[in-house]
Amino acid sequence: MLTPVDTDLIRVLADPLRLQIVTLLARETLCTTHLVEETGARQTNLSNHLKVLREAGVVETEPCGRFTYYRLKPEVLESLAGQLTGLAATARANAETKRACP
Repeated sequence: MLTPVDTDLIRVLADPLRLQIVTLLARETLCTTHLVEETGARQTNLSNHLKVLREAGVVETEPCGRFTYYRLKPEVLESLAGQLTGLAATARANAETKRACP
């Protein structure tokens, strides 16, 4: 039986800017203005990446006046980490299993 891994989430996090955003949000809740300053990305580019992260369930938003704050949802990363840990455990348990060639 294969260990399921959320490949869609891996694709979302594989983008360097999105991973940078996630890393920054792991440290604190930030608004778009902060993220533009921290990443050096253009506002429109950053907004597109934040939309992808929102739709993937990685971040949640909090309106605050005319600003929108972004917060990382750690349970999403914990779930992916658990899936990868399960895959590693399967590999460890089957390290000596080798299928014979025909």
